[in-house]
Amino acid sequence: MKKILFVGLVLFLSSPVVAQTTKFDAWNEFAKTKFEPKYYEKLGEYLFYPNFPENLKALEGKEITIEGFYVPFAPEEGNYIILSKYPMSQCFFCGGGGPESIAEVTFKGTLPKFQVDDLITVRGKLKLNANDIEHVNFIILEAVLVKK
Repeated sequence: MKKILFVGLVLFLSSPVVAQTTKFDAWNEFAKTKFEPKYYEKLGEYLFYPNFPENLKALEGKEITIEGFYVPFAPEEGNYIILSKYPMSQCFFCGGGGPESIAEVTFKGTLPKFQVDDLITVRGKLKLNANDIEHVNFIILEAVLVKK
């Protein structure tokens, strides 16, 4: 009887239901991206292009949840916001954060209103951007606000 209970416990602990409780840390996964400088002729300067790891490529098109700080660096006529791992004073644009510390978030429906450094959580589909310099490298599409 003890053997059956032990086997049952082992099977339960290794089941997908328990495995799903592990929280996906998007910022940690983004940080595994390596960046390589390449000359961009139109601007006449070097830009850093991402080389996404395979495990991150496997998540493209899949739904992820990410928490971060709202920073007001998206164009006013755009339908997206910029989410940062760090508050504005430390973000990619103003502080020492790298390109792996920001994500572009395009919401389903109406764009919610936020204040600088609001800590928010969103859920949406991951898109990786390696070539379009008008957008950041990590994009969350069809996002919904989970927590403000």
